[in-house]
Amino acid sequence: MTYDLLIVGGGINGCAIAREAALNGWSVLLVERDDLASHTSSASTKLIHGGLRYLEYYDFRLVAHALRERERLLRLAPHLIRPLTFVLPHENAVRPWWLVRLGLLLYDRLGGRSALPRSRGLRRSDAAYRAPLKNAGSGFVYSDAWVDDSRLTVLNALDAAEHGAEVLTRTTLESARREDGLWRARLSDGREVQARAVVNAAGPWVAELLGRMGVNASAGVRLVKGSHIVVPRLFEGDHAYILQQPDRRIVFAISYEGGTAVGTTDVVVERPEDARIDGDEVRYLCDAASRYFARQVGPEDVTSSWSGVRPLYDDGASEAREVTRDYVLELDANGPPLLSVFGGKITTARHLAEEAVAKVAPALGRHVEPMTRERPFPGGGFRSFDAYLAHVRERRPWLGAERSERMARAYGTLLVAMLAGVRDEAGMGEAFGAGLTEREVRWMRDREWARTPEDVLERRSKLGLHMTAAERVRFEAWWAASPAA
Repeated sequence: MTYDLLIVGGGINGCAIAREAALNGWSVLLVERDDLASHTSSASTKLIHGGLRYLEYYDFRLVAHALRERERLLRLAPHLIRPLTFVLPHENAVRPWWLVRLGLLLYDRLGGRSALPRSRGLRRSDAAYRAPLKNAGSGFVYSDAWVDDSRLTVLNALDAAEHGAEVLTRTTLESARREDGLWRARLSDGREVQARAVVNAAGPWVAELLGRMGVNASAGVRLVKGSHIVVPRLFEGDHAYILQQPDRRIVFAISYEGGTAVGTTDVVVERPEDARIDGDEVRYLCDAASRYFARQVGPEDVTSSWSGVRPLYDDGASEAREVTRDYVLELDANGPPLLSVFGGKITTARHLAEEAVAKVAPALGRHVEPMTRERPFPGGGFRSFDAYLAHVRERRPWLGAERSERMARAYGTLLVAMLAGVRDEAGMGEAFGAGLTEREVRWMRDREWARTPEDVLERRSKLGLHMTAAERVRFEAWWAASPAA
């Protein structure tokens, strides 16, 4: 079969491009050698934001663009993306008070009309924000948004597949060559396919893939590792903190799965496989948190961690923290087109996809329209999450308060299809612990490309963090013994 587009890479960029192309009526094949969002796209700080710190590097265009996307995504995925209030203490600050206030005012201005509250000073009445801090002096409060990054990736793939895209996980592009006006590719499953164009969305492996295809790129990629730790809860509430560090970096502290996630680092690495946290990073993040919070933490308090390698476009910046987070799309039109994606971030993936499809279209003689600007993500399509959650709880009280919120956030209105015919707890099938049941697991396996227990416990949900070792072992045994649909 000949596809219009062969996309290599099942991270957020590859899946977003597949969605945009499929909605334009293109025939699309996406191949991912591991799981969807199995690398960088599940290892972010999980924020939908403009990037307040990018203002310091005068990257106003990126900030304004990302803030516009933030507003759009809050509308289009109200189940998965939620507003998040940030507290920015000014104790131990390395920037003058007036400069930070000016930056926040500019952040508000660049964001235009927003559903989120504008920034303000930290008030004496902000007892909940001040209570966890060692020195609750001056500071600021502003808003951005939080997202489950791996689930957002899956939602892009779901919408793409719903409109004809073929998504193959655990499938490697072994070789590809230009021949007779087409790309001819061989896959690890033994298939040989043809495509009119190829998109290289391999993330940290973008340069490696180009080499495998015998193509020289003019753009460079800089691999920067970002690590996060999770420690016992440092504060109560649904807000978060942004902490200025002596080296002029900033570190986030965000409520995460019953604890507090602290991150991220910026460490230049040589290989994508270097996505592992090291002792220096752990100590740095513990010190970063202890500098501000009354509750002190050390390496012995870390309950879990994650690391990802960001494939940043190499703009020649001298330090990792200064490298642009903007993306570059490089089109090689010497024959059938090859589009390579350098850089990017979760917030701007939708727009990146729109631009990528528009960039390839002329070479294919196709007209395209921006299809996702106002299209809700699967499970979206409602205005108020609180109202939707109340509806779920009224119709399915047996889910319980905690599980109903988790599932309403993860699946939105898709929950109706998942639970079709289920009348009570027994209808959910076997219970594995932490609220995970057979009904939900089968949905992930049959509809969301989950192929291993880790796909379910670590990416489609984070329930592995809440299960006992015995529960995980039992779930893995069930998975091995239970045939796919």
